[in-house]
Amino acid sequence: MLMKAAEKVWKLIPRELRTWLTRRFHPTFTVSAAGIITNDKGQVLLLDHVLRPVSGWGVPGGFMSRGEQPDEALRREIREETGLELADIRLYRCRTLRRHIEIIMTARGIGEPEVKSREIKQLGWFDLSDMPEDMSLDQQFLIKKVLAPDS
Repeated sequence: MLMKAAEKVWKLIPRELRTWLTRRFHPTFTVSAAGIITNDKGQVLLLDHVLRPVSGWGVPGGFMSRGEQPDEALRREIREETGLELADIRLYRCRTLRRHIEIIMTARGIGEPEVKSREIKQLGWFDLSDMPEDMSLDQQFLIKKVLAPDS
């Protein structure tokens, strides 16, 4: 109940204020590890995340802790949020978004994911042609660029 109230408040806060609040606790820059995780059917794992504004759907990941390596951060985030283990982790690219560095990796999921965190509303395996309609176009483009570069 408290998380739902927090989610509503977070989404009502203007984007600039959300950014400021995040940066306030990370005064120099933030770094996150994100994963484009597939299963044996070639589907991609997407999470409906409480803290993402507008559409919560997107690739899993999260902020790195001090001294943590990107692949360790991705494994930790995925394990905490879904219980899934990862194999074949590969660096795809790094990109900067203002004062934020995002390290994007690809990996293969092992096992069946389930919601294990209050930060996640729901999750699922999705075909490239059947991703959630309200998912951000940036996230959809990134996934398709990685998994179907010729399309």
